[in-house]
Amino acid sequence: MNILIPPVIKSNYEGYKFFIKLYYSLHNYQEKNYRINFEQTRIFEANLSAILRAINDTGREKGKNIKIINAKNTVKDHFILNGFFENQNQIRESYSASMVIPFNKFTPFQDIEFMRYVGDKILSNPNFPEHSNMLNKKINTSIFELFENARTHGNCKSIYTCGQITKDIENARLDFTIVDMGKTIKNNVNEYLGKELNGTDAISWAMESGHTTKTGNVSGGLGLDIIFEFIRLNKGKIQIVSSDGYWEFSNNEVIEKEFEEPFLGTIANIEVNLNDKSKYKLKEEISLKDIF
Repeated sequence: MNILIPPVIKSNYEGYKFFIKLYYSLHNYQEKNYRINFEQTRIFEANLSAILRAINDTGREKGKNIKIINAKNTVKDHFILNGFFENQNQIRESYSASMVIPFNKFTPFQDIEFMRYVGDKILSNPNFPEHSNMLNKKINTSIFELFENARTHGNCKSIYTCGQITKDIENARLDFTIVDMGKTIKNNVNEYLGKELNGTDAISWAMESGHTTKTGNVSGGLGLDIIFEFIRLNKGKIQIVSSDGYWEFSNNEVIEKEFEEPFLGTIANIEVNLNDKSKYKLKEEISLKDIF
């Protein structure tokens, strides 16, 4: 079966809607052999490689033979540079490492490796807005909550990550995507609250400060407050996709939409505005010398 990828796939509602369609294309048919065809694709944002691999792996677990074909130009370059292709031998050494946020696949037990990855590949990237060492640790811990949610609530086998840096004069940005194919936010929240919220309302509840579905001897969430406040000041973006829900925080506003079919997992995408020339630090680091 040949699955033709559209000309443009970006980190937006329509892009995520396509991945939901791709998931069902791989799972709703009895064919064993699938070809994901990038023949017509001009733009495929590299951070979305995390979603593509997550969906591919679920298909392979069910005995599907999946092959990516006809990726070319910048699309193929992104796959090569971020290490998406399995057992690849092609390396572009001339390309600046600071422009690549590599693909990675973590087990739920690799929490230290994940935090090191975020610290080394994202927060230490020279393009990332300037910030203090103390804030660096706080942001890393806050992003780790997304990893923690995937392994604790999702009960997933793997957690997929990838990023992309776009050096556009007017819209320079860093996108970092985390994906798991485990239990959805909708299922977790509804079981905890004893309600029947739709996917978007469930995500909205989960994003509120202090809300967690952890119970018993499991510790509470580490909190997303720091990353949300940073993204608000930075004028960046946070997107969450889970089940039939789409939730986005950007321009200090929340955008909520629904999908016709559910995504059987969770996608979290953090977008950082790289045109931001501010220097960030925690409030407790500010002294009188900084004010006067």
